[in-house]
Amino acid sequence: MKNIAHIILLLLLISCKNDTKKESIIFEADLIITNGNIALMDTKQTIVQALAIRDGKVLASGTNQDMLKYRIETTRLIDAKGRTVIPGLNDSHLHLTRGGRFYNSELRWDGVTSLKRALEMLKEQAKRTPEGQWVRVIGGWSPYQFEENRFPTMEEIESATGNVPTFISFLYSRGWLNKAGLKARGIDEKTIAPKGSSFEKDENGKLTGVLFAEPNPTILYMSIGALPSLTEDQMINSTIQFYRELNSFGITSGIDAGGGGHKFPKDYSGTKSLAQKGEMPIRLSYYLFPQNKGDEYQEFQDWMATNEVGHNGEIHLDHGYELEGGGEFLAWSAGDYENFLAPQPMLEDRPTWRSDLKRIVKLHVDKGWPFRIHATYGETISNMLDVFEEVNAETNGKLASQRWLFDHAETVTKRELKRIKSLNGGIAIQARMAYAGEYFVERYGAKKAEEAPPVKKIMDMGIPIGAGTDGTRVASYNPWPALYWLVSGKTVGDFQLSNSSNKLSREEALHLYTKGSAWVSKEEDVKGSLENGMYADLAILSDDYFSVPESQIKTIKSVLTIVNGKIVYGADDFKNLSPDIPEPIPAWSPVKFFGGYQD
Repeated sequence: MKNIAHIILLLLLISCKNDTKKESIIFEADLIITNGNIALMDTKQTIVQALAIRDGKVLASGTNQDMLKYRIETTRLIDAKGRTVIPGLNDSHLHLTRGGRFYNSELRWDGVTSLKRALEMLKEQAKRTPEGQWVRVIGGWSPYQFEENRFPTMEEIESATGNVPTFISFLYSRGWLNKAGLKARGIDEKTIAPKGSSFEKDENGKLTGVLFAEPNPTILYMSIGALPSLTEDQMINSTIQFYRELNSFGITSGIDAGGGGHKFPKDYSGTKSLAQKGEMPIRLSYYLFPQNKGDEYQEFQDWMATNEVGHNGEIHLDHGYELEGGGEFLAWSAGDYENFLAPQPMLEDRPTWRSDLKRIVKLHVDKGWPFRIHATYGETISNMLDVFEEVNAETNGKLASQRWLFDHAETVTKRELKRIKSLNGGIAIQARMAYAGEYFVERYGAKKAEEAPPVKKIMDMGIPIGAGTDGTRVASYNPWPALYWLVSGKTVGDFQLSNSSNKLSREEALHLYTKGSAWVSKEEDVKGSLENGMYADLAILSDDYFSVPESQIKTIKSVLTIVNGKIVYGADDFKNLSPDIPEPIPAWSPVKFFGGYQD
């Protein structure tokens, strides 16, 4: 018996020793950030000095002294030097895969403050663009960001570009083709524009080169689609450059709403290649956008048969490249275009929209696929809700038990918001008004613009809401002008849109860009704050977002961006920590000479 007692005692001691060892392993940090002004973005708006990270998740937060207890020999220490640290930004509606696919081929006017400089950039790029390629400026700018407060003229574009084919687009509202571009496209006075679009002609019936979406943007889609593509290697490189650009603003996650002229899975190869190699510097959730008008139902059926929502596939980063559902135009016949330079489109003008949409929404509900849908105007939302309510009734409340949301919702009313809430829906709002607000006021009046969209009302009603940009073709992909718009209510041209009751506090705006957007992709339990156990996705900022003068919010950048506990971008004091990436290709890429967003 005595021997048995000794054996039992020995086993207990070994067990205790092993438990102690396990506990010490659990509390060893891979990375500790000290001397920070760290906003956890929890419900208490907690600010801490230091943060400990292990296995890509937040281990603990508190004082420097408390966090250094988790330090071992291999722990990496980063001194934030008093800077503000926030959870990584998450754009609820950003065309990441398409943006990456084209980034290296595009000249960006995002952030340019004068038309004079924009035209100089156009001229410089035309000189280095080889035969067979185009100069292209595809969205992300507003004429009101320029000192001159106007669009370029065709004469100015011709003077800058000469015989190099050139295409410029503003939102999905209008475009400019120089003479060389018209010739390359084979467009002349006899060419018939797509329905709902037009080619501008002068008093002599000659083409001016200006293209109008009225409000159908097909004429612009076709123009973009006709431009020569990058090679596969160039597209992968382009995607790397674009995601590095996003990281430079503190973006660690983005939700891809698909987009016109962007086919799944063929056009997703650049991003998928990075994901399969474990080289994604950003977490990406994506919704599938049908491309073939009239065949949307069949496209969704095919996708649903071969793809699983919420599935990461052979990807090395959890929640790193994940299919979320269907969107943004579920049915093209039910689309309302956000072109504030043209009259509002009405669904009643398209007789099949209701049956087309109902069939596709019911398919999503039956298959358990989340969905999101583009809807700019309250009238459109009201009509769509009729369909959603019918589907919900016919499926015994199944629609209301799934994740679904409206995108944009600039003129949604309180009546429609109540209906959205009753179906447990959400809303993703974007900074389109920051780039087109002046034109909205011109068409619909300043009073209607005061709550377009009614962000504060949506929040007060407890409806889930995420924030984003709708970059790259509508607004810029830079999140800071979008945060500035939410806080100040002003456009990029500093025109006052929102009234005081629709402006957000800085904490509220940041919440929409973190935890709020995580709801959109059903990831609010794993990211959006820096609470214990959440993903260690964060950004150390160039300036204190919470205290800088309001006008400086739009100039903030990240100086250190971390995804999954790993550094993906560094600048200024942290530049030597930034991982190397290859040079932009091809050699003539505008990114190589200008970069992306212009400071």
